[in-house]
Amino acid sequence: MGTGVVGESIASALVADENYVMMGSRAANNDKSKTWSKNAGRYASTGTFTDAAIFGDIIFVCLSGEYALDVVKHLGDDITRNKIIVDVTNPLDFTKGMPPRILENLGNSNSLGEEIQRLLPHAYVVKTLNTVNYKLMVDAHLVNDGDHNLFVCGNNVDAKNKVMHLLVDNFHWRSDSVIDLGGIEMSRCVEAIVPFWVAVYQKLGTPLFNFKIVQ
Repeated sequence: MGTGVVGESIASALVADENYVMMGSRAANNDKSKTWSKNAGRYASTGTFTDAAIFGDIIFVCLSGEYALDVVKHLGDDITRNKIIVDVTNPLDFTKGMPPRILENLGNSNSLGEEIQRLLPHAYVVKTLNTVNYKLMVDAHLVNDGDHNLFVCGNNVDAKNKVMHLLVDNFHWRSDSVIDLGGIEMSRCVEAIVPFWVAVYQKLGTPLFNFKIVQ
């Protein structure tokens, strides 16, 4: 769900590994999604957000944090029941300049990950990939030969394990580099990393970096 660089990068990486992918957008005839589908080949298709949610067993939410909840609330619980929702969103407010702030009412005591889970109570929301650049999301080898950390959180252990296997099998993340932080409430922590990430990006002049936990 989403036709920006994040959604296109994830969709393209999955199609390259011969997974069937539908790119969802507000309109079924979206020009960007149609162009992507034409170039991506026989494993690629397009539709509305609802079409994509019905189509996929695993649904990636790759939307601006400002608008993500408006889209998700229109999906409905019935079509997402028992499906895995991979939440890649970040609740960023750029209206005060850089680095961005966390959107109002999201932060210490709430998060986009939790809000999406509330809207889709019978889906399995897994928060991950939101702390790295879109290129690194789909190819962990781009930094330090993959030796750096990624975080996941969510309430369903089986859903998290399936997502972690997908990250390893399709996006080249090391299994021992993916850290399970616990329940979906830990989205508050991983979303809070991102303004700091932006500040580091501004200092380094490149988005191709990541953090590594050292014990």
